[in-house]
Amino acid sequence: MTAASRVALVTGASRGIGRACALALAGPGVFVGVNYRHRADEAQAVLSEIRELGGDGVLLPADVAQPAAVREAIELLVAEAGRLDILVNNAGLVRDGLVMRMSDDDWHNVIETDLSGPFYCIRAALRPMLRQRWGRIISLGSVVGVRGNTGQANYAAAKAGLAGLTKSVAREVAGRNITVNVVAPGFIETEMTEAMPQAAREAMLGSVPMGRPGSAAEVAALVAFLAGDGAGYITGQVIMIDGGLAM
Repeated sequence: MTAASRVALVTGASRGIGRACALALAGPGVFVGVNYRHRADEAQAVLSEIRELGGDGVLLPADVAQPAAVREAIELLVAEAGRLDILVNNAGLVRDGLVMRMSDDDWHNVIETDLSGPFYCIRAALRPMLRQRWGRIISLGSVVGVRGNTGQANYAAAKAGLAGLTKSVAREVAGRNITVNVVAPGFIETEMTEAMPQAAREAMLGSVPMGRPGSAAEVAALVAFLAGDGAGYITGQVIMIDGGLAM
């Protein structure tokens, strides 16, 4: 490949917000690592779209909850592209249930993927970013991490912890021209929300002042801005994109 002007890694990039982020970052001279866990066909389709937009990339199958797999994926990306400039921590899962009925596995699986996963990715990504003295780390949080939600104690705890992790890392690396931020979506139209019962959708929309769900493309546009040069003085922030839900 020709030398890339920017190299990005997007976790959980095979669909939804991750896919939208990968495509928003893509373009001539941009090399995107497309991480996925199970959906190889969908990840390949994303990589094809990146190439149609003039960029290039590589598929990086890995479970972000496994630190060795994360380290190997990032090492492969850096070996392939020569650097790593942008990390988008998007991979996540939900295992909803009331606290009194929540199993240990449902608690630990969500914490491991949604909080430990970003930690493993950040830790591995910082090595090349510190050498370069430039980097952008953006993690996908949630409005739930700020306001809580019935039946999502595990998910809310993980996303709230992600905010603390982000602020701490931002302080550690600010002097190296590396910014670290959280984008916290509200009710976004994805495959996951499309599967919600109609009554639950209507109840959620009723609490959104703008009266509509957001789109994955709107979230990705904010991520792409934070990944660029124009956001170089923004760090340690949790930025809501929720139609006013949390205000």
